[in-house]
Amino acid sequence: MSIKRTVPVLKVDDMHAARQFYCDMLGFQELFRNQPTEHANPAYVGYRRDTAVLDVSSFSGDGVSGVVVNLVVEDVDALFAEFKSRGVQISLPPVDQTWGVREMHLEDPSGNKLRFCQ
Repeated sequence: MSIKRTVPVLKVDDMHAARQFYCDMLGFQELFRNQPTEHANPAYVGYRRDTAVLDVSSFSGDGVSGVVVNLVVEDVDALFAEFKSRGVQISLPPVDQTWGVREMHLEDPSGNKLRFCQ
């Protein structure tokens, strides 16, 4: 038996704000949605961009907001330009770290931190 992949689950406060951020601002696509009522919350949604997959949940008990997720990318500077053109707030623009990684940081509306690393 082998472990095939990991899928982080990010706790969010507002699924509508999360969808706007992940889809409209960062370019992810919605894969599925578990939404037991017609209201936006609570819900559990899967997002994908290229080969990166993130699940986002506003259900109570699905963790806490404020986690950090590293996303390994081919070109952090190209993503920086794309995100800036969409109005994404970048907390740390692309920088060469002393440990050999070029990265930028941003936060989703619930305070989850995303590190894009090259």
